[in-house]
Formats: sequence, structure tokens, C-alpha cells
Amino acid sequence: MKTTINIFLSVLIFTCLFNCKNEKGTQTEESVVANQQTTEKQGQAFINDDEATPNCLQIAIGSPDHKTLVAAVQAAQVENALVNVGPLTVFAPTDEAFAALPEGTVENLLKPENKGVLADILKYHVTPGNLNADFLKRFKKLGQANNQDLIVEVVDGKPVIGGANIIASVKAGNGIVHVIDKVLLPPAKE
Repeated sequence: MKTTINIFLSVLIFTCLFNCKNEKGTQTEESVVANQQTTEKQGQAFINDDEATPNCLQIAIGSPDHKTLVAAVQAAQVENALVNVGPLTVFAPTDEAFAALPEGTVENLLKPENKGVLADILKYHVTPGNLNADFLKRFKKLGQANNQDLIVEVVDGKPVIGGANIIASVKAGNGIVHVIDKVLLPPAKE
């Protein structure tokens, strides 16, 4: 009888250890899957939609002249801000506009430790509302998404935004994108 009890206890301990090990392995696999899901990019910016009018971010991504802007938006992780329902007015500097900045500026801003500064600069390029070029001429300044004002002037009958000329305008599903020839740098905060 003592031998039967020992065998029974041995089988019970072995079964318990085996099952506990399997449960632990399952939890580890679930944890790995959960970690993978949280590190994937999430939000409206990453939903594929082939039927709707492209949003402001999709217009920039599809443009051959805005690769630097798209890289900056991705580095600052502000993609979702450009796909919000809006309406939004986005001033999109061209690659040439970024190239006109002092040497090393773009590379420095794209560093992870400068993510906050870069996000602030990018938000300075976004205004709430769907403001076409004619409507922009009615303003002296615009309140930007980074809570700073952007000066608007009218030169030769055309709006000049923070010293930048509007080269083209593209309607978006959530507003309008004005292609500009200069990177808008916010004034130093006091």
C-alpha cells in the first residue's frame, strides 16, 4: 500500500509539474504576443482605406516632394494628429525647403532625443479648420496646433504664411494641404 501511495504521489507531482510548466509556457507566449501588439503602430494613421479621399498624412506620403516631412512626422510619432477628423489646414514644406535649413539641422531634429522639439515644429505647421488660400488672406495670424501664432501677410494678392509661399494646395479628406517653400520654425517660447 505504501508503494502504491508513493507511485500515486510521484505521478501527481509529475503531472502537476508538467501542467504548471505548460501553463507557464502559454503565459510566456501570450505575453510575447501582447508585447508585439503594443509595439506595433496603432491609431487612425495606420488604417488602410483605399476608397476614401486621402487625408493630410496620406497626401504627404504619396507626394514625391515630401519625403523629409514624412520622415519627420514618423520620427516625432505625430502621424495620428494628421489624420484626425479635422478639418485641418496643413502647411507642408517640400524636401527643398528642408534642404535649405542650415546643414545638419534635419539630421539633428530626427534624433530620438529631439522628438519633442520636432513634434513642436511639426505642430506649428497645422491649423484647425479648412482654410483655402483666399480665406487665409483674411487673417493676420493663425493659432497653430502647438499653441503659438503664425503670422499671415498678403503679398501681391497672395497669402504668405510665416514667410513661406504657397506653391500648391491639395484638398484632403480631413482638410487641406498647402505645399509651401519654407520650413516654419516657431518663435522661442518665453
